[in-house]
Amino acid sequence: MVKIITDTTACLSKEIAQKYDIPVIPQIINFENDSYYEGIDMDIDAFMARLKRSTELPQTAAPPPHLFVEAFQRLAPLGEPILCIHPSSEVSGTVRSATLAARDFPNADIRVIDTHLIAGPLGTIVQLAAEAGASGSDADTIVALANNLSERCRLYFLVDTLEYLARGGRIGGATALVGSVLRIKPILSLQDGRVESYEKERTHKRALARLKEIVLSQIPRDGSGHLSVMHADHLEEGQALAAELGQATNQPEVPVLNMPPAIVTHGGPGILAAGFFVSPGH
Repeated sequence: MVKIITDTTACLSKEIAQKYDIPVIPQIINFENDSYYEGIDMDIDAFMARLKRSTELPQTAAPPPHLFVEAFQRLAPLGEPILCIHPSSEVSGTVRSATLAARDFPNADIRVIDTHLIAGPLGTIVQLAAEAGASGSDADTIVALANNLSERCRLYFLVDTLEYLARGGRIGGATALVGSVLRIKPILSLQDGRVESYEKERTHKRALARLKEIVLSQIPRDGSGHLSVMHADHLEEGQALAAELGQATNQPEVPVLNMPPAIVTHGGPGILAAGFFVSPGH
């Protein structure tokens, strides 16, 4: 059976990781002189508490190659293909670390997939890939599935401020918005793995209403869009968004996911996001 590896930016639940034996490689969070493995040394609650009291913004680092080597050492002897499914190389060095580590295993079939995504949609692809592997699909089929889903993904999000994205260098084509940040509430999107400006509104209320309109204009209404809602310190708003969109799209149970520390570091508290997959051909 094909083996799947991912990392903590996928927002993958512990239940799914355990069910399919998916190693979840931690991102690195650096607060001043302290370094933490995301999800192991520091969870989201501890991270948010420290972020709010810290005088300096934290920094992130991709998992070092040796963490992948440890996972490969366990899985490679099984003789099955290994698929590493990770976030956009435009915003993370995770793909590079996995690729470097794979060179130590020249006889193993290790494939590193840059999904050009982050967060909930990335986790959805990981889960669907694992389900396909458990059903007997081969590596080529699962890679094709992952690539197809990546191309059909749409991810839109709101942030309270562009300060974090600007400081972290992850702002992509949305950098032109920084100077007018006090006068607008941007709707951002992830395009080709980069954060881009999608639309601008004057208030958070109007931006949220427009976000809903955008999602509902694109997502399939038959429940096949695999919608997920993500937030950073906006649980109630995230739950309300999930309930409203889920009802409108015939998806009764929409995951409401905490954005992991490595993403909150760059987006800041107050992220609200919706990710989904459009129908083939759209």
